[in-house]
Amino acid sequence: MRFLPQNDNAGFSANVAHNINSINKINRETQAERELHLIIDNYATHKHPKVRAWLERHPRFHFHFTPTSASWLNAVEGFFAKLTKQRLKRGVFKSIGDLQTAINRYLVETNENPKPFIWTADPNAVIEKVMRGKKVLASIS
Repeated sequence: MRFLPQNDNAGFSANVAHNINSINKINRETQAERELHLIIDNYATHKHPKVRAWLERHPRFHFHFTPTSASWLNAVEGFFAKLTKQRLKRGVFKSIGDLQTAINRYLVETNENPKPFIWTADPNAVIEKVMRGKKVLASIS
């Protein structure tokens, strides 16, 4: 499993180029007979004609998109970003076992001083937004 950095500071065109460069790198560095499933943020760059054309030429790639408005995924993404930055980036792992050991050590150390997520959103406001969204969806269906 590999996590590629997100290109947050660039414009739309740069993000398209970043996406294509990233998947080209994966394509070069993985065995040609492997099917590859990529989990991608549900951002519009994957819908760009250049990205779609690339995917048509590379049928072993399968994109799976995170749902929009999935705030719980932000917490998961944040955790993996921390794991990558604090333990995996610049690490040298000679085997899958070494990588697993590093990840497990990080989990143990992180859990020694846990910092629980504290929900700050008003539940009534969240429910209200969901109800408005359902109403809009019902009106266009």
